[in-house]
Amino acid sequence: MADTETKNFIEAFVEEDIGPGGRFEGKQVHTRFPPEPNGYLHIGHCKALCIDFGTAEKFGGICNLRMDDTNPAKEDTEYVDAIKEDIHWLGFDWDDRFFYGSDYFEKTYELAVGLIKKGLAYVCELTPEQFREYRGDVSTPARSPWRDRPVEENLELFERMKNGEFPEGKYTLRAKIDLASGNFNMRDPVLYRIRYIEHHRQGTKWCIFPMYDFAHPIQDALEGITHSLCSLEYEDHRPLYDWVINNVDVPSKPRQIEFARLGITNTVMSKRKLRRLVEEGYVSGWDDPRMPTLCGLRRRGYTPASIRAFTDRIGVAKVPSTVEYAFLEACLREDLNAHAPRRMAVLRPVRLVIDNYPEGQIEKVEVENNPNDPEAGTRMVSFSKNLWVEAEDFMETPEPKYKRLYPNGPECRLKGAYLVTCTGCDKDEKGNVTAIHCVYDPASRGGDPADGRKVKGATLHWVDADDCAEAEVRLYSNLFSDPEPDAAEDYITCLNPDSLEVVTGCKVERSLEDAKPTSSFQFLRLGYFAVDKDSTGDRLVFNRAVALKDGFKK
Repeated sequence: MADTETKNFIEAFVEEDIGPGGRFEGKQVHTRFPPEPNGYLHIGHCKALCIDFGTAEKFGGICNLRMDDTNPAKEDTEYVDAIKEDIHWLGFDWDDRFFYGSDYFEKTYELAVGLIKKGLAYVCELTPEQFREYRGDVSTPARSPWRDRPVEENLELFERMKNGEFPEGKYTLRAKIDLASGNFNMRDPVLYRIRYIEHHRQGTKWCIFPMYDFAHPIQDALEGITHSLCSLEYEDHRPLYDWVINNVDVPSKPRQIEFARLGITNTVMSKRKLRRLVEEGYVSGWDDPRMPTLCGLRRRGYTPASIRAFTDRIGVAKVPSTVEYAFLEACLREDLNAHAPRRMAVLRPVRLVIDNYPEGQIEKVEVENNPNDPEAGTRMVSFSKNLWVEAEDFMETPEPKYKRLYPNGPECRLKGAYLVTCTGCDKDEKGNVTAIHCVYDPASRGGDPADGRKVKGATLHWVDADDCAEAEVRLYSNLFSDPEPDAAEDYITCLNPDSLEVVTGCKVERSLEDAKPTSSFQFLRLGYFAVDKDSTGDRLVFNRAVALKDGFKK
């Protein structure tokens, strides 16, 4: 890395480690991302994977992808495939370095046997209740009457545990470290437990499973990881990580470095809580666009660039903090403003009839695809006597300072086309407006403020009623109305009842019929929208990714 480049504290440690006299001098930086395949990745995981893969990239190193499937409960290949897809979508790759934690079960068992032979592990038969009772406190050491069990007896019992001769909970294998340690993670922690459960890859081959604190450092060391980057809750576990590395026979000694997890307002990021939302039907699935999962954000219209920009800007810190959801939206808005094509759509349409426009005449008007992109060019849009405009762009009796359509009101620009003046409206028997009438100025084609004409009215978007497509538009807001749903007694009570509004009968430009799922557009004056996976040529569906207005307080 260049000396002038700003480094976060992780990068500073890495640079020191690989520099002259460092613990990894002359070695390639090697990190890993170890997700547990029991759910979908969410925006919190994204911070971790950007740190793991991004740190390796910055130092010309490599990063492994390893599924942490040492705990067989609720693990599934569905989640494995989804995790791979999400990481590739963000622009990272692991080449041929894809592993499963369960790949190391045999070796991990051998290393546990080695600890027993060294007198550093023993088979304990405390019940869970006794375990809690004998745990001790800050002034009282923990205890176990089985701590001095002979090595040969430990070896025999551990093998019989592996062979399935005992019920769940009968025995555990514990490390022999320090029952009086002030760090309770070091008070002879459990290394193995008995579980009779089918593993998604190993089947029923194993009935004993290593604890994460034992398996993870071994996996890191066997893969040659130099820097094991993890979230802050593992800081108190680092002495145990180092103890395992220093006392088992492994080829390398990785360094663990911790960083603060990501917190975002108006959402939850516990996989357990997200799973409940899915399983109890509060959302349509893991990829519901209101979910903080990467597949949900992708479906909503978030881009890889916006999410990576978000993780870069929030930085890497040692102190936990919570970021406004509006900041994530601001990153997306910035990216789409620069790259999303512009299109016209009318969500709540009312017909606009240009009374003095020639009957049956159809012409093409030129509009910009994206004024922020010099290479985006322009497109031709159909224009005729009958148009659709937003219902809110007309008021029969205008409010003060209202600058849109109303009888005998100011001239308004139709985007890219003509200036029009409202003359009145038609209503049904209930008093609802069914059509707005106006006249146009044939000499004002183009409707560009640069033509020098001073117009008091607003510039309005529109869609040709004789050449358009119909669409369903889903308007999303925060899933939780409370900024801190995790703080509630039951986070379900914080759900926002207005987090989704489905608008049907919307009118959009005909060209949008060919748009592919996840394609993003700015609908003029309305916001940024993405094509949903439910969309077909016969039924267009768009999700509002983010509104035009920036709600983030800079």
